[in-house]
Amino acid sequence: MTHPSPEHDQQVFNQHRNLLFSVAYRILGTVADAEDAVQDAWIKWSATGRSQVADPKAYLARIVSNLALERLRSTRHQRETYVGPWLPEPILTSGDTADDLTNAESVSMAMLVVLETLSPLERAVFVLKEVFDFSHAEIAEAVERSEAAVRQAAHRAREHVRARRPRFTVDRSRQRDVTGRFLAAATGGDINTLMELLSPDVTLWTDGGGKVRQALRPVVGAQTVAAWFAAIGKVTYQGVEPADMNAELVEINGGPGMVFSGSGRVIATVTFDFDADGRITAIHNVANPDKLQAIADRTTRDVGMPRVL
Repeated sequence: MTHPSPEHDQQVFNQHRNLLFSVAYRILGTVADAEDAVQDAWIKWSATGRSQVADPKAYLARIVSNLALERLRSTRHQRETYVGPWLPEPILTSGDTADDLTNAESVSMAMLVVLETLSPLERAVFVLKEVFDFSHAEIAEAVERSEAAVRQAAHRAREHVRARRPRFTVDRSRQRDVTGRFLAAATGGDINTLMELLSPDVTLWTDGGGKVRQALRPVVGAQTVAAWFAAIGKVTYQGVEPADMNAELVEINGGPGMVFSGSGRVIATVTFDFDADGRITAIHNVANPDKLQAIADRTTRDVGMPRVL
């Protein structure tokens, strides 16, 4: 019997690399950890006898899910002792991601923030069931739990997410329009337009990770949040003068967002959550330089959701 060559193994693995990253990133919320989980999956894949693997795609998806779950458990303490709000690591995504509403929702910053409040097991089960449509039996094998335990975790996770993440379907072109108007108003110091675009009880979450100065608690209310952003065009930020600050509209985590850069580096990303009327209800601002490498690299990621199994 002939055995597949190492080149063939690599080829098969590369075919599924985007899928593996998509699973790991949603479970972990950080690019570096997701890439580590994918790399560990490659090591396990390389060491596995192919006669044991009937379906490489399903097998690899199960491996990376288990590795991501283990890694999430081990990083839990770091997140609990983090300085200020912990936000997911933003990624640049393609228009294909944004065009599929379910897909865009599942990788949005707002959804990843909600997933952060689940237990590691609940998070992994939710991602595999609700996003990638694994069966309970398939998930049980992936996370090494009984099917009954998986069903319980799936139910708890679904209820938890539903309670914290109401579904609003806002027209994508409307979202892009509001984001563009927000950017112009912020860089122009136009506080009145900012107030129009914001929901009265809007909440701003800023993640500096203790590396750069940011608000350590959520900033709440349209007046306060508008004033915070209106200062962008007037105040030196992280050593960058307003005239040297560059702001651009990009797609981040499946939706319209903004990247601020200056002095040869990415300074921050900003993404939005909208209500049913298209007003901004939440803003996620990531300024921790450790979390901006994927944006600085300009890597656009395909985090679509092909049927896994």
